Amino acid sequence: MNPAPLDDRLPRYQRLRDDLAARINRNEWRPGEPIPSEAELGAHYGVAIGTVRKAIDQLVSDNVLERQQGRGTFVRRARFNSSLFRFFRFQSESGERRVPKSRIIRRKSIAATSAIASALRIPVGEPVISLSRLRLIDDVPLLAEEIWLQQSRFGPILEIETSEFGDLLYPLYEERCGEVVVSAEEILTVETANEMQARLLRLEAHAPLIVIERLALDLERRPIEWRRSRGPADRFRYHAEIR
Repeated sequence: MNPAPLDDRLPRYQRLRDDLAARINRNEWRPGEPIPSEAELGAHYGVAIGTVRKAIDQLVSDNVLERQQGRGTFVRRARFNSSLFRFFRFQSESGERRVPKSRIIRRKSIAATSAIASALRIPVGEPVISLSRLRLIDDVPLLAEEIWLQQSRFGPILEIETSEFGDLLYPLYEERCGEVVVSAEEILTVETANEMQARLLRLEAHAPLIVIERLALDLERRPIEWRRSRGPADRFRYHAEIR
């Protein structure tokens, strides 16, 4: 494929960075796969290797690419499930740290409300997929989640048997819809459990909850998914290293 015309108003390395990012977003190179060598990219774009290296440095800094010593440069796989471990203690009775099991409890197509439309940057009323999911360890509910996806990009999610979803959604988005999450923004708030949330999480009515609101983005910073994860406050933890 010939390289797309680059915006002459930007520095050459920035233009190259943006074009490589767009190609990754189109799945020309998928997560875990290597990109061409710096020499190959330089020849392809007609630029110096130093320019290629600077563009790749930016994508490495943005956590889009990762260099592997002696092997080359690879598209980085997102590891967003680890963020939940920063906030909640997901352990078995023996103390082993585990990825919670997931259970889809509701899936339907709805019209985007103003809040959903604003988060996903789509028109109000556009069809979206609404998922409700429960995450458990040893059949004990730990998180209740609400998830919204733009239906025009995630139509296959409506056709998949819920038993095929697995415990992690981002690999499913990539495999079935060709949508890759590369970054996310998170906001933490506190609220009390309503009747349904208390029932799902087996808590007392009005028990305190921690809410993690996450907006997942693709490589071009377009929203992919909006979700709210709610868990009991007594399992919440926060760790930050400040230097």
